[in-house]
Amino acid sequence: MLAHLLSFGRSLVRRKNVDCLEDSKLCRCLSTVDLIALGVGSTLGAGVYVLAGEVAKGNSGPSIVVSFLIAALASVMAGLCYAEFGARVPKTGSAYLYSYVTVGELLAFITGWNLILSYVIGTSSVARAWSGTFDELIGGHIEKFCTTYFRMNLPGLAEYPDFFAVCLILLLSGLLSFGVKESAWVNKIFTAVNVLVLMFVIISGFVKGDSLNWNISEESLINVTIVTRNLSYTGNVTSDYGAGGFLPYGFGGTLAGAATCFYAFVGFDCIATTGEEVKNPQRAIPIGIVSSLLICFLAYFGVSAALTLMMPYYLLDEKSPLPVAFEYVGWGPAKYVVAVGSLCALSTSLLGSIFPMPRVIYAMAEDGVLFKVLARINPKTKTPLIATMTSGVVAAIMACIFDLKALVDMMSIGTLLAYSLVAACVLILRYRPDSVPENSRMNKEGEESELTESESHLNRLKDGEMTLQSLLSPSLQPTKGSSNAVNIAVGVIVVTVCVISAITTHCGQAILSMVPWVLGTLAVSFVVFFICIILVCRQPQTSKRVSFMVPLLPFLPILSIFVNVYLMVQLSGDTWIRFSVWMAVGFLIYFGYGMWHSSELQRQRQATNAAPDKKMMQKKDTAVEKLVHPEKTSQF
Repeated sequence: MLAHLLSFGRSLVRRKNVDCLEDSKLCRCLSTVDLIALGVGSTLGAGVYVLAGEVAKGNSGPSIVVSFLIAALASVMAGLCYAEFGARVPKTGSAYLYSYVTVGELLAFITGWNLILSYVIGTSSVARAWSGTFDELIGGHIEKFCTTYFRMNLPGLAEYPDFFAVCLILLLSGLLSFGVKESAWVNKIFTAVNVLVLMFVIISGFVKGDSLNWNISEESLINVTIVTRNLSYTGNVTSDYGAGGFLPYGFGGTLAGAATCFYAFVGFDCIATTGEEVKNPQRAIPIGIVSSLLICFLAYFGVSAALTLMMPYYLLDEKSPLPVAFEYVGWGPAKYVVAVGSLCALSTSLLGSIFPMPRVIYAMAEDGVLFKVLARINPKTKTPLIATMTSGVVAAIMACIFDLKALVDMMSIGTLLAYSLVAACVLILRYRPDSVPENSRMNKEGEESELTESESHLNRLKDGEMTLQSLLSPSLQPTKGSSNAVNIAVGVIVVTVCVISAITTHCGQAILSMVPWVLGTLAVSFVVFFICIILVCRQPQTSKRVSFMVPLLPFLPILSIFVNVYLMVQLSGDTWIRFSVWMAVGFLIYFGYGMWHSSELQRQRQATNAAPDKKMMQKKDTAVEKLVHPEKTSQF
C-alpha cells in the first residue's frame, strides 16, 4: 500500500525532459519583429482607449501616469521571468512547459488548464467587445435585430446571442489554420494602424493640452461638486473628486489605480507559446517580451498623459474618454480616427487571445495530459489544426450565449497563477545543480566500476544532505542539498505571501484595532518570509548561462510572486467558486486520462523495461570477455 502511494506521489511530480535541439513539427517562420508585433497587439488592446479615462476619473487623477509606471514595473518582473525561460526552454507551451520542466506534472497541468481558461474567456469577451463597438458605429442595428428576434431571458446567459462575434472568432480561427505566417502579417498590419492612431492621440494631446489640468485647486473641485450635486447650502462641502493637484486621491489612489492598470499589460505571455515557430527562439523570445512591454508602457503613459492634459480628469467619460476629450478641445471629427484605432486594437487583441490557445492545448496533448487527437499537425500548413478549430468553436459558443461579465475575473486567476509559477520556477531552476544526462551517467562504466555500491550510496547522501552548516556556509557549486533547501524555502515563501496578502486584505480593520492574534500572525509571517529570503540568498547558483537571465535574483522573482498573489487575493469569492468548478473538471480529465497517458510515464516505463535487458547484455559481454581473454581475469 505504501509503495503504491509513493509511486502515485512520484507520478504527480515527475518532470519533463526537454531536448532543445529536437526538430520542431511546427513551421519556423516568425522573426523578432513578428513577436514584438504579436506582443504589442495582444497587450495594447481596447483598454488603452477606455481604461485611462476610467482609472483617471475614479482612482488616480493626473497621477495615472505614475499608476501605469508602477503597473508596468510589476508586469516587467513577470516578463523578465518569462524571457529567461524562453531562452532556457525554447519550446511551445509557455508557463505550462516551464512548470513541467521545473516543478512537475500536476502543477504543470493546473497551469496549462488555467491558461486555456484565460484564453477562451479572453477570446470570447474581446469578440463581444468588437461586435459591440462595430454595432455602435453603425447605429446599433445588430443589437436591435437580435433582441427583437432572439432575446434570451435566462440567468447567466447573455441578453441575446451574438452571432457576429461567433463569425469573427471562426473567421480568425480559420485564418490561423491556414498558417502562422499569414496570421502574423494580418497582425502586423492591424498593430501598425493601432500604434499610428495612438501616436496621433498622444501628439494631439500634447498640442492641445493645458498643464493647469495637472494642478487643479481643491476650491475648484468643491465648486464643481456643488454644481454637480445641485446643492443650495455650500458650507462644509467636501470634494467628490479628491484634494486637487497631481495626486488628488493621494498615493493610495495612485496604487489602487496601478492595481487596475496591471491587467492592461496582460497578454505578452502569448510570445512564450511561439517557441517552436520562431527562427531563433533563444534570442527572439526575450527581445520580443521586453520590447513589447516597453512599447506598451510608452503608449499607455503617453495616452493617459495626453488625456489628462486635454481636459480636467473629473470631466472624463468612463466609457469613451478619447472621443469626448477631442470634442472638448474642438477636434470632434478626430473621434472617427479613434474608432478605427479601437477596432484595430480589438482585432489584434482578439488574434493575440486566439493565437496562443491552440498552442498550449497542442503542447499538453503532445505530452499526453490532454487527448492525443488535439496534437495532430496539418502536414501542409504545419499548424495544430484540430486544436485551433476546437478551441475556436468553444470560444465561439461562449461568446454567443454566455454573459461574460461575471466570468472575466476568472481570466485574472489563470494569468496571475501562471505568472507566479513562472517566477517560482525561475528561482528553483537557477539554484538547481547542473544536470548530467541520464544516459551519460549510465555510459560511464569505468567510473561506476571503481565505486562500490555502499560508497556510491554514501556519496549520494552527502550530496543531498541538509545541515545548518551546509545551509549557512554552502559550497561554491549548487548541490542536491542546496537545491532542496531552495525548493522548500520557495514553497514557504509562497505560503507566507498568501497569509500576508489574506490578512492585509480581509483583516485591515483588525490590524488598525491592534488585535493581538492578527498582529502576531502577521509578524511571524514576515519573520519567516525574510528568513527564507536570506536562506535563498546564501545558496550557490548554477554556472550555466543562457542568452538572457533575470537580474536581481532572488529579489525580483520573489517580488513578482508577492504582487501576483496579492492581486489574486483581491478577487471576489464568487470568482473563486467558479474557478473551483473549472479546476474540478480539469482534475477529472487529468486523473481519469492524462495521468495514465502521459508521455513521461511511457518514457519511464520504457526505461524500466530496457534496464533488465541492458544488464543481461552486460553479463553476456563479460562472460564472452572471460572466455576470449582468460588472462585478464586471472590476475585479479
